[in-house]
Amino acid sequence: MCGIVGFVNSKDQKQEIIEDMMDRIVHRGPNSSGKYTDKNVALGFRRLSIIDLEGGSQPIYNEDRSKVIIFNGEIYNFQPLREQLIAAGHIFSTHADTEVLLHGYEEWGAELLQKVRGMFAFAIWDIEKQELFGARDHFGIKPYYYTQMNGTFMFGSEIKSFLPHPDFDKELNTAALKPYMTFQYSPLNGETFFKNVFRLPEGHYFTYKDGKLTIKEYWDADFTKKDAYSKDEWIEEIDKTVEASIAAHRIADVEVGAFLSSGVDSSYVTSVLRPDHSFSIGFDDKTYNEAIEARKLTKMLDLNNTAAVIDGDMSFKAFPLIQYHLDEPDSNPSCVPLYFLANLASQSVRVVQSGEGADELFAGYQTYGFHTNSKMVRVFAQGLKKLPKGMRYSIGRKFGHMKNFHGRIHLYEATAPAREFFIGHAKVFDEQEAASYLKPEFQTAPSVKEIMNPHFDQTEGIESEVNKMQYVDVHQWMPKDILLKADKLSMASSLELRVPLLDIEVMKLAQRIPAKYLMNQNNTKDVFRQAANRHLPEEWANREKLGFPVPIKAWLKEDHGYEEVKALFTADFAKQFFDQEKIMKLLNDHHEGKAEVQRKIWTIFTFLTWYKVYFIDEEIPKAEAITYETL
Repeated sequence: MCGIVGFVNSKDQKQEIIEDMMDRIVHRGPNSSGKYTDKNVALGFRRLSIIDLEGGSQPIYNEDRSKVIIFNGEIYNFQPLREQLIAAGHIFSTHADTEVLLHGYEEWGAELLQKVRGMFAFAIWDIEKQELFGARDHFGIKPYYYTQMNGTFMFGSEIKSFLPHPDFDKELNTAALKPYMTFQYSPLNGETFFKNVFRLPEGHYFTYKDGKLTIKEYWDADFTKKDAYSKDEWIEEIDKTVEASIAAHRIADVEVGAFLSSGVDSSYVTSVLRPDHSFSIGFDDKTYNEAIEARKLTKMLDLNNTAAVIDGDMSFKAFPLIQYHLDEPDSNPSCVPLYFLANLASQSVRVVQSGEGADELFAGYQTYGFHTNSKMVRVFAQGLKKLPKGMRYSIGRKFGHMKNFHGRIHLYEATAPAREFFIGHAKVFDEQEAASYLKPEFQTAPSVKEIMNPHFDQTEGIESEVNKMQYVDVHQWMPKDILLKADKLSMASSLELRVPLLDIEVMKLAQRIPAKYLMNQNNTKDVFRQAANRHLPEEWANREKLGFPVPIKAWLKEDHGYEEVKALFTADFAKQFFDQEKIMKLLNDHHEGKAEVQRKIWTIFTFLTWYKVYFIDEEIPKAEAITYETL
C-alpha cells in the first residue's frame, strides 16, 4: 500500500514541489519514497512495503525506460499475469505486482484493466509520447483525485497532497455543503468539497496529453443477468468464491491480520482467514460494547484477539485529525472507531482484511426493504412483490401516503419504486430543513434528485428494485463513504486494509443471484448468511447488522461533549455558513433532553471541524499518543 501524487506542466522547480507534495502523504508510505521528473512531468511515491520488500520500490521503469509507473494498491492475480507477460517476451526487474501493470499496459493497453483483479490507483507516464495514463479500480477501493489549475494538471491519492503546489488554488466548493447535510458525506458526482477538485470515478481510466483530459469507463456492475441455481447451489457457490477471495487477498510478504466486529461480514472473513492477530474496538458505553461481543467469537474459534475500549474524551481529541485524514467532511459516526481500530492494529501488523462490501453485493442493508420484526408483515410484503410492476408500484405509493402503522415503512419500501425513496443508508436533514439552517449563499446546490437520477437512469434494464438499490450504492454510498473512510483512516496509521468480500470475482457471482435469495421474508443477504453459517455458530451468522455503534447521543448530553460542540457552533466563522441561533437550539434541545437530534448535530459539527482544519488553522492537527484500555 502506498500513496501516489504527480503533476504535468512545463514549469521549473519540479523536484522541490513534488517532494513537498509527497511529504503531505508520508503516512501512506513511511518505508520509502521515490520520484521521477522531466521537463513536463513530476511523479511522486510513498511506499508501505507489503510485497517484494527489497525490490518493489517505485517509480518502476520498463526495459528501455520509455515508460514509468507509480502505483497504489494490490493486484491479487499478478503472478499468473506475470507469467503470461514473460512468455510474451517482457523482462522483469522486480517481483512486485507494480511491474505487472507496467508491462501489462505495454502489452494490452487499456485492455489490461479487463484482466486485473485487485484494488488500484496508478499512473503511467509514456516518456516518448509525453502522455499520462491512469486508472482507478472497479469499485473505487483506492482513492484518486485530479484537478487542472493555472496551467498544471495534478493527480494523487489524497487532496491534501495538492496543497503545497504553487498552482493549486484552495477554495471551498459552496455547492457541496447543502447535499452533504442530507447524505452525511460529499455526494456530488465528480466534484469534491474543494472547488475544481474532482474524483476519478470508480471503474474508469484517463489519458492526459497536450493539455487534454479524456476519461472513459472500463467496467460497470450488471444486475440484468440471473442464473437459475437452487438456493443450496448459491450457498455453495458463495462459500467457494469467498474462500478463494480471502486466500487471494492473503498474498503478502508480511503478516495479514483481520478487523473483527460482532457482525457476520468481518466474522466470516476472520473465521476463514484464521489470522494470528485479529483486532476489535469498543466504547465505554453501558448499553453495548462491540469489542466484548467480538471477543466472544474469537474464544469460540480459538483465535487471538486484541480488543480495546475508547471513550468520548479520546474521540473528541482525535476528531480534527480524523477529518484531516478524510480530506472531505464525513459525519458517519463509524469514522471514530475505525480510526482507533486501525491505529490499534498498526501496532502489530501492516495488513488487515476487513468485511466491507458484503452489504452492497449481497443486499445486507435494512434500507433495502427489511424494516420489521413481524414475520406476518414480511411474508405479506414478499407476496406483494410478485404482483405486476404497475400494480405493485401503485400499492407502494399508497403505503407511502398512509398514516404510520407498524410495518408501513417495510411495506412501502418493498413495493414502491426505489427511485422515489432511496438515497442510501443515511438521511440526516431533509433538503428543505437543510436549507433552513444555511445562509442564503449556501442554499444553491444540486438537489437530491439531481445527484441520484444519473445512477437510477442506469438501472432501467434491472428488474428487481433491490438490485437497483444495490447498483446505486455501488456508485454512491460505497465509494464516497464506506470505501473512502476505510482507505483514509487505515492509511492514517500506515495500515493496508483489504476487502476480500468486495472483489471483482465475488461481484461476478453476486450480481447473478436472483434478489429473492438475497432479500426475503427470512433476512437480509439470506444466502450469504447461510454460507457464513458453515464457518460460524448459527446465532452469529443471523445477528442483526449494527455497524459500529457509536454513543454520540450520550456524548452530546455530557458536559464535555456539549462544550466541545458549542465552541464550534458559536465560533465567528460558523456564522458564515449557518444560522447560529438555530444550530444552538439543536444542541441545547438535545443536551436538555427535549429532542434526540444527535446525527444532525454531529453532521454540522463535523463540517465545522473539517473547515477549521483546512481553512482556519491551515496546519496538520497534532497527533497525540494513544493509550488504550485493553480487554
